[in-house]
Order: sequence, then C-alpha cells, then structure tokens
Amino acid sequence: MKTVKVVAAVIRAERGEAEPFVFATQRGYGDYKDWWEFPGGKVESGETPEEALVREIREELDAGITVERFLTTVEYDYPDFHLSMDCFWCRLAEGHLTLLEHEAARWLPLHDLRQVDWLPADVLVVEAIEKEQGKGAPAE
Repeated sequence: MKTVKVVAAVIRAERGEAEPFVFATQRGYGDYKDWWEFPGGKVESGETPEEALVREIREELDAGITVERFLTTVEYDYPDFHLSMDCFWCRLAEGHLTLLEHEAARWLPLHDLRQVDWLPADVLVVEAIEKEQGKGAPAE
C-alpha cells in the first residue's frame, strides 16, 4: 500500500480571556469532500515537516504561520493509501487566513472540537489534543 507523508497545522488563537480556539477547514474537493480537517498537505522532497507546513499554509490559506511544537504523528490506513501525518501546534504569524482551496472554515473552542465531521485520520489528532489537554499540559 502506498504511503503518503503529510503535515497538519493545529492553529491556535487566543481571544481575550476566553479559552483558545483551533482552526478547522472543510474539504471542497475529492473523495472526502465536505469532511473537516486540520490544514496542511504533502511533504515535498528535501523539505522538513516544518518547512512543508509553512509552505502549505501559505498556498492553502495565504497566511504565514509560526510552527511552535510537535503534537503527534498519526498513522492511518485509508482504503487506497496509508497516511503518515505529522501534526504541529502553530500560530498565525502574518496575514489573515483566506480560503483558497477549502469550502469552509471554523474556529472551534479547544474544549469542544467535535462539533464537525472530522476525517478519520483527523479524529486521531483531536484525540491527541484532548489527551494533552486532559493532562493539563499547556498547548503552547
């Protein structure tokens, strides 16, 4: 089975004294159209995961991010390929998140990420976030 190596950004934003929010995007194309995911994409030859993530967010959302720290690696078997996805906590560094490839986007409160229908692999990212938050570890 073919392995596809990708990266995903868990982009956090603080809104005053309120709990942080996390950015989710809805796919507008392909077999998984209308499902929700953390933005990102394929790692190209010669790129580090962090470099790929910065490039992908610029291409998909026309914004600059700061990759803060590693969150998890998800390994998931879809029917036609194996997905290996490195996920990182990120923050918006410049610009505004503008949808160039996705159908929709939402800022979800960190404590309630299950408001959308996540892609199966992204459910594992949500679980990693919930596990980390349950331990009281800061998501910075």
